[in-house]
Amino acid sequence: MLSSIMTGFAVSLGLIVAIGAQNAWVLSRSLRGEHRWVLALVCAGVDAVLIVTGVFGLESVQRLVPALVPVLTWLGVGLLLYLAAQSLLRAWQGSSVLQAGPAASAVGAWTLAGQALAISLLNPHVYLDTVVLIGSVGAQQTSPGLYALGASLASLCWFTALAGSGRYLQQWLRSPWHWRCFDAVIGGVMVLVAVSLVL
Repeated sequence: MLSSIMTGFAVSLGLIVAIGAQNAWVLSRSLRGEHRWVLALVCAGVDAVLIVTGVFGLESVQRLVPALVPVLTWLGVGLLLYLAAQSLLRAWQGSSVLQAGPAASAVGAWTLAGQALAISLLNPHVYLDTVVLIGSVGAQQTSPGLYALGASLASLCWFTALAGSGRYLQQWLRSPWHWRCFDAVIGGVMVLVAVSLVL
């Protein structure tokens, strides 16, 4: 029982802990104090649904995913380039200002949740990681349900940690110059991910 949960946790954590577009975007929004816990729950929830789908319906999903990959790829590229342009424009103009507390959020929770859904679901890599890779390992487990639980818990822990880290980085990012550097790095990561999707 514990073995299946730990296997799922380890496999999932190993795949999702990476500097990708979704993680960079969540960190960026969390640092601005924009509904960080909503972001964590939405991203972890999407992962959980996809993990369960992969573990219990891998064969059906594998037939469906190849047909969706080209569409998701180009939608994902467009979204990533749009978000990258916003970050790079902020870096160029130096228009990011860090404010602490609830007043920092300029975007509504529902709007931000929709953006989190889009950046999660329009990324073809999320299907490869959660449905195909995590799902294929889970389908072979003696307790696939416990494996899926462990994998989903790993995602929840990661996004909670990512959202919560904003509080500790805020002091460093009170400098406008640091914010410009941060926005430039976030924009650059998103451009690189978009290019990798095309290639």
